[in-house]
Amino acid sequence: MEKLSLILWRERELLELLAYKLEVEKLVLAGGQSGWLSRANREVEDVLVTLRETEVLRAMATDEAAHEVGLDTNPGLSMLAEAAEEPWRTILLDHREAFLVITRQIADLSDATKGLITTGYRSAQETLLAISGTTEGYTPDGAAVAATPTRHLIDRSL
Repeated sequence: MEKLSLILWRERELLELLAYKLEVEKLVLAGGQSGWLSRANREVEDVLVTLRETEVLRAMATDEAAHEVGLDTNPGLSMLAEAAEEPWRTILLDHREAFLVITRQIADLSDATKGLITTGYRSAQETLLAISGTTEGYTPDGAAVAATPTRHLIDRSL
């Protein structure tokens, strides 16, 4: 159980780091600092890779802990907590509650970032429409449609 608890702590730290990196990414988008967006996105991806590696370790440690308390492999954290004796029951339930809170926060941040991306995309489309009178798009069957180039009269005397 101790090994599992240590891995769960590491996973919680990584989830908190992910929330922070998503917040940074959201601020970069909201601030219009597109030059930093690539770096912010790469940092999010790096945390996700480490998190996936940690999830594999957690799965192995969970199976070991399940074996210790007489459960089948791959039990849920709440099921494992209910089968464990104190103080592990309380520790595992605390981890579970923390995971629920942080994953809710990450989902909210992700939704906010998607909203900013969508808004930026719409803004770019509207700008293209204002400049060219048409935007590139796709037909209902998925074929690409190129924008028709138009000529604009520019008053250079300004």
